[in-house]
Amino acid sequence: MKRILLILLSLTLFLPTMAGQGVSIRKKDSSFSSDILCTVLDGKVYRSSSTSFDSNILLRIDKNVIYRGNSTYQSDILLNIKDKTVYKGRTNYQRDILWTMRDGALYKGKSSFSSDIIAHLKDSKVYQGTSDFSFDILYTIDGPLTFQEFIAVWFAVNYLLY
Repeated sequence: MKRILLILLSLTLFLPTMAGQGVSIRKKDSSFSSDILCTVLDGKVYRSSSTSFDSNILLRIDKNVIYRGNSTYQSDILLNIKDKTVYKGRTNYQRDILWTMRDGALYKGKSSFSSDIIAHLKDSKVYQGTSDFSFDILYTIDGPLTFQEFIAVWFAVNYLLY
């Protein structure tokens, strides 16, 4: 039963977003619009809830590549993704692996040790490490995201917004 719930949760979080509707990412367990960190819409991650201005685009997602801002230049590639593994820049070298996703958990590098879990997903919430305590909620995802969108949000929230 637990495995079925985990599969359903994974499917809910990683289904493509519906066109025209952005997915909001909120601080901790908040439901206030003032706590929106970023919004994912049409392959782009926007600062807070403002999707009207190009100047608010933090990241662009194109297939398995994440670009800085609204760029599509090779020199602006921040991350690339292959088989649930996230690489730094344009490379696919083992030494450039930043994170790997397995069973709803984000691991450091190529690790599969529970001590290397950076965060995990549960009930549309992203928790720090392996904790399930409410005070360890990093942010809440208000809708479905693809794996690439999730990684872009993770990067935006952890490296661009703070």
